[in-house]
Amino acid sequence: MAGQDSTSVSPGEPGVTGDLFSPACPTRQLLDRIGDKWTSMLVKVLAEAHPGELGFAELRRRTPGVSHKMLSQTLQSLRHDGLVERRVDPVVPPRVYYSLTDLGLSLDAPLAVVRAWAEQHIRAIEEARRRPD
Repeated sequence: MAGQDSTSVSPGEPGVTGDLFSPACPTRQLLDRIGDKWTSMLVKVLAEAHPGELGFAELRRRTPGVSHKMLSQTLQSLRHDGLVERRVDPVVPPRVYYSLTDLGLSLDAPLAVVRAWAEQHIRAIEEARRRPD
């Protein structure tokens, strides 16, 4: 079948690629997450701080344009996916710190390649956008 893997086991099991064209495919859902600009920026910022951690306010300062709500939602999603760890200092008010997990750190290199491609090709893309359709 076109667009389907040839295995009989479920996507997500070792060695199974799934069906990228299925909206329910976990791989597709993950690509949606890591293709997000805020995810790419946060992984880069946290990778630069590795093995250290950064507080919420510092992450917001280092990620220009991100709203409080979007930063919070993105960090929550990255935690849910096992890419980011959250540590809370039990002080008043509580201080919250974030760092990449080993899995999250492994995402930095592939995203760096995509960022480099975008920087290398942005002029050609901008020229194409200026052409009439």
